[in-house]
Amino acid sequence: MKAIGYEANNTHIVSRMDTAADFKWLKKAIWAYFLLLIFEGALRKWFLPGLATPLLIVRDPIAMWLVYEGWQRNLFPSTIYLKGMVIIGLISIYLAVVAGHGNVIVAIYGARIFLIHFPLIFLIGRVFDREDILQMGRVTLYIALPMLILISMQFYSPQSAWVNRGIGGDMEGAGFSGSGDFKRPPGTFSFTNGTALYFGWLAPFVLYFWFHLKKVNIWLLISASGAMLIAIPFSISRTLFFEVSLTVAFAVIASVRKPENFTKVVIAGIAGIIVLGILSQTEYFTTATGAFFDRFDTANEQEGGLVKGVIGDRFFGGLFTALEESSDQPFWGYGVGLGTNVGSMLLSNTRMFLLSEGEWGRLIGEVGPLLGLTIVFMRVGLALKLTWGAYKKLAQNDFLPWLLLSFAFINIIMGSWAQPTALGFGIVIAGLLVASLKPEPEPDTDTDYEDS
Repeated sequence: MKAIGYEANNTHIVSRMDTAADFKWLKKAIWAYFLLLIFEGALRKWFLPGLATPLLIVRDPIAMWLVYEGWQRNLFPSTIYLKGMVIIGLISIYLAVVAGHGNVIVAIYGARIFLIHFPLIFLIGRVFDREDILQMGRVTLYIALPMLILISMQFYSPQSAWVNRGIGGDMEGAGFSGSGDFKRPPGTFSFTNGTALYFGWLAPFVLYFWFHLKKVNIWLLISASGAMLIAIPFSISRTLFFEVSLTVAFAVIASVRKPENFTKVVIAGIAGIIVLGILSQTEYFTTATGAFFDRFDTANEQEGGLVKGVIGDRFFGGLFTALEESSDQPFWGYGVGLGTNVGSMLLSNTRMFLLSEGEWGRLIGEVGPLLGLTIVFMRVGLALKLTWGAYKKLAQNDFLPWLLLSFAFINIIMGSWAQPTALGFGIVIAGLLVASLKPEPEPDTDTDYEDS
């Protein structure tokens, strides 16, 4: 095996690369993890509703196997982020049982985030190469149009319709509060946040492929681009609007470095405006945009505007509140897992937030100020390290890490990892970002892509 050094922010993360054959089954397992992330909700709602509860953790056995295999093959890096999270995960189980809520099952469920999911960031980064990332991007593009069709059907259908069936076949529907009679559609996911996360995840790949048209089928790219834009009003999600806007901003920053790329961004933007202008003449689209803007205005009034409501309260929401309230929390917290929906159901038989709805507040409430803030600082530190690595790649005209960062940054720092879908997207995008930082021969040289 040939040793290849790889550094992100001058920190050794991956020390060597095994052969493709060695990674074959690991890559297949990562793909299974990703596809179950996309379709797990469909299984729980429509196809296997009787198994809705165990399917909630359907990706966990895959994660456990990957972590075991990675450990057996010595694939994990020696990094404070990984070691720290695993140590805190083990300590948190003990503290939850001895000094917290006392339920072993809830404690293990909460700690699994640190023990079997967080390590996947580094394993994906080790196993995946540039082509694996781009192939996952192409698959994401293929899913975009069918996902748009599905959420538009959910948008216009009553909650009693089959497409809006809830978890376990719940006839009350899976839609969540939106605007008037229109609910936020969940797509193939268990909850409506999946729609925003999926299309937010789609945006970096769409923008990257517009910079590198020879790496993708152009008609696939056009259809996925249109689906991304149209999905924003149908999602009735300010979060998705913010995520796509952030990725576009990152793309503009990247394109400034090369005039020909800036031209592509301008052309794509003009094309998008034209498409939206045409769609605005149809009742199909104007009804969705009306619901979206109504939700936008109403929520902004209630929460103090887009900056405060989405950027402040939603993404950095709970940041200052969590810090202010940390001194009032038990030093060792109430117990890991208590802030999850599973924890609340097992301990109180209600699906409500027993701790903070915000991620940082949940962490501090579960494991206390000392360990909670340590987790927060490690997540922030990892995000900043990857940001620096992506910026250095951008300086080399490698746009992929920079665009992946546009979705990964917030999800690493503030992603609501207590929720399985948010956890899955946060882990996979962080892993792809780590993988994209590995040195590649001529990483952004276009080569013709052929559909197979």
